[in-house]
Amino acid sequence: MVTILSPLSPSTARLPIYSFRVPAGFPSPATDHLERAISLDELLNLRAPHIYLVRIEGQSMIGAGIFDGDLVLVDRAVEPAHGQIVIAAVNGEPVCKRLHRRGGEVALLSENQGFPARYILDGDELEIWGVVTFSVRSHDPKA
Repeated sequence: MVTILSPLSPSTARLPIYSFRVPAGFPSPATDHLERAISLDELLNLRAPHIYLVRIEGQSMIGAGIFDGDLVLVDRAVEPAHGQIVIAAVNGEPVCKRLHRRGGEVALLSENQGFPARYILDGDELEIWGVVTFSVRSHDPKA
């Protein structure tokens, strides 16, 4: 299940980006290497009004690193292709799944073995609303 939040508006805020990667183990001595300021629009390749936000509900995409409560950025301008994660509607019901197209077969695949694939059958209506390009997760335990 997904909840469509809103289209994104361009931002003028610029944030510092550093020329090193932060290790998840030991601290790096390169903490004074500010490369430049960058906007989230540039970093996430936002091209509003083609981009919108969706809040994910459920556990079916955890294998792709998309968890319950995450926000995903969806680009309506990207042509959906086999293997991409999409926001789609099957018979009017919105879902976030991996698109599978082989020959004449179309399926929406979960990234959790506990959830079955949803094959698109004759009589089903499939609309692809966009391709997921980024996900955003809060790591604040109070959020």
